[in-house]
Amino acid sequence: MTTAVITGVSHHQEQQLVTTVEAASGVSVVRRCADVAELMSTGASGIADVAIVSADFRGLDRDALRHLAGHGVRVAAFVATGDDAGEARLRQLGVNTLIRPGASPDELARIVVELTEGGGRPTAGSAPGAVPHASGATTVTDADLARWLEDPAAAPAPRTPGDGPAAPLNTSRSGGAGGAVNGGASDGVGSATTISMNEADDTDTGELGRARITAVWGPTGAPGRTTIAVTLAADLASRGVRTLLIDLDTWGASVAQALALIDEAPGVAAAARASEQGTLDRASLSRVAPEVSSGLRVLTGIPKPERWPELRAAAVEDVLEKSRGLVDHVVVDCGFSIEDDEELSYDTAAPRRNATTLTALEASDSLVVVGGADPIGLQRLVRAVQDVGVVPSPEPIIVVNKVRASATGAKPEKAIADVLGRFAGLEAPLFVPWAPDECDAALLTGRSLVESAPAAPVARAVARIVDVVRPDLAPAPETRVGRARARTHFGRGSR
Repeated sequence: MTTAVITGVSHHQEQQLVTTVEAASGVSVVRRCADVAELMSTGASGIADVAIVSADFRGLDRDALRHLAGHGVRVAAFVATGDDAGEARLRQLGVNTLIRPGASPDELARIVVELTEGGGRPTAGSAPGAVPHASGATTVTDADLARWLEDPAAAPAPRTPGDGPAAPLNTSRSGGAGGAVNGGASDGVGSATTISMNEADDTDTGELGRARITAVWGPTGAPGRTTIAVTLAADLASRGVRTLLIDLDTWGASVAQALALIDEAPGVAAAARASEQGTLDRASLSRVAPEVSSGLRVLTGIPKPERWPELRAAAVEDVLEKSRGLVDHVVVDCGFSIEDDEELSYDTAAPRRNATTLTALEASDSLVVVGGADPIGLQRLVRAVQDVGVVPSPEPIIVVNKVRASATGAKPEKAIADVLGRFAGLEAPLFVPWAPDECDAALLTGRSLVESAPAAPVARAVARIVDVVRPDLAPAPETRVGRARARTHFGRGSR
């Protein structure tokens, strides 16, 4: 059986690679692709088993590799010895099976065959053309990759078969869900070397285990998703939990406006672009997610809804994974729609506007579903819980927002709890009272409710949500004093 190979390498490497492949037994080049579009279309055609790419192949990004993986095409990288920056970028993108120039045809054939037949895991005794795995695995953290990008000389020298098993460059910790994540597994790309994509060393995280992700989602109709997300994140930060608030609403991002941040250069789009190019690490993520108050970072959303194609699923998944290593808790403000209709409208793979929300729901450890406390809002809430139950997501924590007697009658909490329990089977919902004055004052000053009205019933109600999301934390004090903060950029007047 012949293994079909397509290439996506720069012109000055192509001839050397193709000559070696053609001389290899059982391996054949079926297409030499000139650009990423041709590489993706050829991969989708079903004629290829393996794609060999180089770091300098123009347009190569995470989304292209995810596309290839989705069509069953495994990916290997053609990387010159000493090209540490190129190797680091490809590893960031999830390609960890490396082929070195100078590898013999037999060596290359063995690497390619093992990639297709062995799940992308060459044996540790592979020849110089391959990067060892199994007993000779090298564990690499994001901190290592960032250091290599800044100083290629800091990267370890290439190993030879006689060197024996490689010692880990950094001690990875598997605490928490996921532990060490295989760089290829997250994107479906075949891999040979395990990369730890979780946290850095203890000096970076201060605790074992990965950060938790909480998605805040709800149906259409402005039930208050952003208000709950902002207040929840601020409450976590006020308890000493390093928190990152990410705005992933592709229909109407508003976290930047709520916190008086300039959004001309949205943080989440910048992070997604860096992820697509394989340059996203904790250092670059921290630069686009500034700290707006003590312990609270914000990754602002896209300022215009038409910019949603900038947020591809593979990049969003990587941004969320990198966020786990930056802080202790991640709060995601999601868009309302979880429809997946785009694939029905196109004959080929299409960008999916709602992929950001679906990706966040799947990656999250806890899910807060927010609904409005009025007849229309409650009906939408019930249907929303049914809809989210059929997509990958955690068990929802039900939050009924804007509770008031004028919309549901006397004793609104009891009436709503009875209705939700009797007709929808939703038990023990959490209630957040209607507080237009406090919310307006917070919005006017660009502060969270935790800062502007820490003792208000609405702030205390959100604190009870935090107690459910993070029962391991100490309860919030009855009164809290808002902290003054200095921002480097504002959306409204300075304070």
